Amino acid sequence: MELICPAGTPAAYREAVEAGADAVYCGFRNDTNARNFPGLNFTTEEMGTAIAHGRARGVQTFVALNTFMRAGEEEVWYRAADDAVALGADALILADMALMDYVATTYPDQRLHVSVQASAANADAVNFLVDTFAAKRLVLPRVLTVAEIAALARQVDCELEVFAFGGLCVMAEGRCSLSSYITGQSPNMNGVCSPASHVRYREEGHDMVSELGGFTINRFGADEPAGYPTLCKGRFLIAEEDAYAFEDPVSLDVMDHLEALRAAGVSALKIEGRQRGKAYVAEVVSRLRKALSAPPAERPAQLAQLRRLSEGQRTTSGAYEKKWR
Repeated sequence: MELICPAGTPAAYREAVEAGADAVYCGFRNDTNARNFPGLNFTTEEMGTAIAHGRARGVQTFVALNTFMRAGEEEVWYRAADDAVALGADALILADMALMDYVATTYPDQRLHVSVQASAANADAVNFLVDTFAAKRLVLPRVLTVAEIAALARQVDCELEVFAFGGLCVMAEGRCSLSSYITGQSPNMNGVCSPASHVRYREEGHDMVSELGGFTINRFGADEPAGYPTLCKGRFLIAEEDAYAFEDPVSLDVMDHLEALRAAGVSALKIEGRQRGKAYVAEVVSRLRKALSAPPAERPAQLAQLRRLSEGQRTTSGAYEKKWR
């Protein structure tokens, strides 16, 4: 299985390549990118340099144009696709079907991957995208069990890529509106869930309080790791008990399921984290590369080192080992 690694900056790109990535995914510094945080991503010139750097070392580059186009501003997305193709991107990761149509029609030889933001998770949806736009790979939402992935693989004629480590989203990506509900900024169209411009931290006694869009999302004690405030990972008073209503602030880790995912027909494992620094990328990619190469009995030693980099310093296998109804 290929190891697909994140890069939010040129420096992180180089670290991912040196650490053992088979492919690196990244995006332009504009609204075509679902990780459009301030200070991150690539100019056109930087993207060209990165693609050339990766190609010289046998590493592919996937350019994520994974937001949905705004009516009247389609040219921004078309131009980004034109640039990515001209620069030699090995694949474009797309969510908007109109943009898929543009790429498939204008550049029929360009490899097209379907973004997790397209929220395609059943055979009818996947086969439609393959038949209509010649999609070669689908990135699956993080809501399917291994058995469900295996069943899907038997019904479709394209590669399947799944998330293996990093931030966990239990919502069906592309369909979640929690962030936009309190910030007015759509992750699917403005390019970022829980935008930094709406995030605030404040001290209250000995506690650290996190806010998003003026709403209190969480409260952390002095010795408790403080996560980034997203509404789905907020802690709320429910039935007289403080609890995480949707999901805990933990990271995804599916290393215990590598052999099962391989047997299910998964082609590629994806690391989440384009908003992370180069040190994080280097450590995670190198550890996972060693874990993938090691016998199952030796993997825990590599993975134990990753938990300190995880959100909340805890990990979960999420839906891959679903234990709830």
